[in-house]
Amino acid sequence: MKDVQPRPKLSIVIPVYNEEENVDPLFEEITQALRYYEHPYEIIFVDDGSTDRTPQMLHQICQRDPRVKSVIFRSNFGQTAALSAGFDLALGDLVVSMDGDRQNDPADILMLLGILNQGYDLVCGWRRKRKDAFLSRKLPSVIANRLIALVTGVFVHDYGCTLKAYKREIIKNIKLYGEMHRFIPAYASWIGAKVTEVEVNHRPREAGASKYSILRIFKVILDLITVKFLCDYSTSPIYFFGTFGMILTGSGFLTGLITLIEKYYHGVWVHKNPLILLAILLVILGVQFIMIGLLAEILIRTYHESQNKKTYLVKEIIGQTRIQFLP
Repeated sequence: MKDVQPRPKLSIVIPVYNEEENVDPLFEEITQALRYYEHPYEIIFVDDGSTDRTPQMLHQICQRDPRVKSVIFRSNFGQTAALSAGFDLALGDLVVSMDGDRQNDPADILMLLGILNQGYDLVCGWRRKRKDAFLSRKLPSVIANRLIALVTGVFVHDYGCTLKAYKREIIKNIKLYGEMHRFIPAYASWIGAKVTEVEVNHRPREAGASKYSILRIFKVILDLITVKFLCDYSTSPIYFFGTFGMILTGSGFLTGLITLIEKYYHGVWVHKNPLILLAILLVILGVQFIMIGLLAEILIRTYHESQNKKTYLVKEIIGQTRIQFLP
């Protein structure tokens, strides 16, 4: 008869890609760090299409410890997809995510959980003393973090740190696409989560090779535009497109008025004035933006109504009764 494992209180999600030299030592470090943890826990490794022996190493770890789960992707889908798969499988009320390269220190897990239990919904790790190359890793990270904080209004020093602790009800309501995992604090704050950060230990990489480059800054900028739009206008896109449409249309009419003034007061014929072409272009673009906004409104309503998806998230209901009122 198969042993019945208690439902875990904590789930640790670890995306890995070509980390055959790191997964086994990382597993040992995690079990050592949680040896005094009083509740059941699980470890979920998500292999993002590794081409080395990482999947075989994960199979061996799963055979040794029933608390370990492994998800093996058929191909490389990216860190966001790996984290999303781990979050979907997580059973714990508390969820911790961390990198599989052993640069995050498992000894910080209990500290994150302690802060989480102080009334927070998400605790972000801050690699204040980061052990990485300056030009290829630290400088792009500083630029990206400043941009994200400025645009989203959620001021976290280290968006790129995978070491984070979440309450399950928060992370289960955040859908991740593309490479949006770095924006989880912004998404969480958007749905009303209480977010904080704490300085964590960061260690130099001892084995394997980094999968990041300075070119990721361009992806961050594009993702940031998407996040800003989704956070501010996901339920009312007409305000975004309509604002630009009204500005362009107004500018077009103003340019046309200037054209008429130049005709009647300065004798400049309309067909010889290039401003008339600019006025026509601005009006056409403005009308197109407004029409795009209307189409986006229709799509948003279709999306929410077809899935019976609410445009809000309820934290709790107080004072609800079963009294039935007469018509």
